[in-house]
Amino acid sequence: MKGIDLFAGAGGTTKGAKESGVDILWAANHNPIAVAYHKLNHPEVHHLVQDLQQADWSLVPDHDIVFASPCCQGHSRAAGKKKQTKKADLSRSTAWAVVSCLEAHRSPVSIIENVPDFLEWELYKPWESAMRTLGYSLSINIVNACDLGIPQNRERLFIVATRSANPIKLKLETEPHVAARTIIDLNESGYEWDLVTNRVEATQLRVKNGRKQFGDIFLDAAYGSAKSGRSIDKPLGAVTTVNKHSLIIGDKIRPLSIRELAAAQTFSDDYIWPDKSVTTKMMIGNAVPPKMAKKITSAVLKAL
Repeated sequence: MKGIDLFAGAGGTTKGAKESGVDILWAANHNPIAVAYHKLNHPEVHHLVQDLQQADWSLVPDHDIVFASPCCQGHSRAAGKKKQTKKADLSRSTAWAVVSCLEAHRSPVSIIENVPDFLEWELYKPWESAMRTLGYSLSINIVNACDLGIPQNRERLFIVATRSANPIKLKLETEPHVAARTIIDLNESGYEWDLVTNRVEATQLRVKNGRKQFGDIFLDAAYGSAKSGRSIDKPLGAVTTVNKHSLIIGDKIRPLSIRELAAAQTFSDDYIWPDKSVTTKMMIGNAVPPKMAKKITSAVLKAL
């Protein structure tokens, strides 16, 4: 089966789809840095730096399946209240590129990934109607990565569009939850540590409460309304574009490393990332975990 990857980012979907047996022919993204590193990791794929809302779909090769991860930031509440800005509106509107692609190609299958809040978008119903008008049945699936054996709590929406009378039913093989400690280096050497007492009062309070619950080794997550730490024997909280996860050992604290964040997303240690930490964290946080993409794709192929 041959596929294309829209909003391909760092390549998590491409990697997972390939591992499930799909030959990814073409991948595109508006960000030239993301495309450059996608190409380094997947050199056999044809790449394009492109605003997909302005794409010439006649240039896309014939394919059987479309993977698409339209920008989720405009829908996400990960940083609190959903944003109502022009930039957020533009982010949400990228989902229409999927409709344009399918209108041009009438691809047999499409897997669209986003945050669950995509379903609450004020234009979701018109978007859904456009997909149905093109002859697609939609299977709506909300899946938590931790239920697929990924060491991270990451709930995502997967809409499977098929040109069939009825939506397909996914049968996902679940796996036991994997602890965060499996991807965290507990060695104290080789990292830059800080004293907890040097951090802001809110962090010190979370650490104090976390120490009462979990002892000397645990995680701090500086987002949302968290008032305490998090056990390293449970999956990590969602990896986002800003690294807010830290390891506590005794009275010391350090942010999780790039390697640890990538591992929480199930990228292998040999995956190539930019040298700039901020850029890499953005790419990792935006990515679809390869193992999640593989599991979803395999279930879709089995259900067809």
